[in-house]
Amino acid sequence: MAPRARVLSFGSAAALVVAGAICAAVIGGSTGDALAIALITLGLGAALLLIFLEVGLSEERDLAREEKRRRQRSTDAQRRLRPRRWPRRPG
Repeated sequence: MAPRARVLSFGSAAALVVAGAICAAVIGGSTGDALAIALITLGLGAALLLIFLEVGLSEERDLAREEKRRRQRSTDAQRRLRPRRWPRRPG
């Protein structure tokens, strides 16, 4: 996930929470309460999902890095185990 997309995603989730708080303060009655609950729930839910996405992506990067390291070690070990041979002379 690109840094710009990450900032926009978390920012929009925070904006939903702020909008919900403003609705609770400005709009009176059950309408304001319902809007506040809906917007704050959506904002916090989106933030939670984004956090899980970040954790999953970091685990994927770690696994890819580990796999690359493992492949590098195996090729290095194969190079060390092969006996060196002198080139054959023709004839």
